[in-house]
Amino acid sequence: MKHEKKLHSLATLYRIDHGKNFRLKDIDPADTGGLSKESKEESDLLLLHSTQQLAELQDKLYAQNRWALLLIFQAMDAAGKDGTIKHVMSGVNPEGCQVFSFKSPSVEELDHDYLWRTTKCMPARGRIGIFNRSYYEEVLVVRVHPEMLEAERLPEGCIKKGNKDDIWKQRFEDISAFERYATRNGTAIRKFFLHLSKEEQKRRFLARLDEPEKNWKFSDSDVRERSFWNDYQRNYEEMIRHTSCKDAPWIVVPADNKWFARLVVSSVIVQALEEMKLTYPEVSSEKRRALAAARQELEGKVKAKK
Repeated sequence: MKHEKKLHSLATLYRIDHGKNFRLKDIDPADTGGLSKESKEESDLLLLHSTQQLAELQDKLYAQNRWALLLIFQAMDAAGKDGTIKHVMSGVNPEGCQVFSFKSPSVEELDHDYLWRTTKCMPARGRIGIFNRSYYEEVLVVRVHPEMLEAERLPEGCIKKGNKDDIWKQRFEDISAFERYATRNGTAIRKFFLHLSKEEQKRRFLARLDEPEKNWKFSDSDVRERSFWNDYQRNYEEMIRHTSCKDAPWIVVPADNKWFARLVVSSVIVQALEEMKLTYPEVSSEKRRALAAARQELEGKVKAKK
């Protein structure tokens, strides 16, 4: 019961249902929700309990085959998206979970609207879908680097030149409409922004350079993108303000401490699944009769063999 209460608290602590007055600076990237950094045993037990709950609920989700759950992860480089997904989903049946990582769009993807490549990856009923980055890149990196918009070859008239911000407002509206459509059709959505401080990002970048086994994680582009830090922070804030709602909330996860970020993410996923009130499918009376007949046949064969 103690674990349940704490996990429920973490599931709602950083949730943004209404983003109108949201300010990114109000959430400390180093926050640990009242948990002590030294209390690793407690945090490990909480995460273990949460991941066990997640595994049980995912089994029901798959068996019931009525709901789907989409988890979206957005963050600055080195915020820990991959590690969070790996640790939180460690106990989930791979058959009921799919992970998609979205990099720079391909030639084929640029020949379609910006939602096309993610829409075709939406989770089927009974599954959990994970987007490691998503269509939100279209109001983040594309906004920081507007030359990328040119590569999308939008027809003349789709971008109103009178107000350069119109395109982003339109995309906020389109994304919100898409998420509303998805939730109305049985796909629950939870969106995670792993909120990392600039100082912690620097420390993690240096660790990637200092430790040979982490060198592969480092890219020159990481440092270049870091120079746009303030632009990204401003765009993340505006994105959350415009696209947070009760059915598809943003969870702004303090990410300076990886162990805490994983705990928050896990608790949010468990709560989302609990809200579906999942149950195993009920067996009809006809099916029960068939099962009873099967048992009799099996037992009869066993006796005959003896």
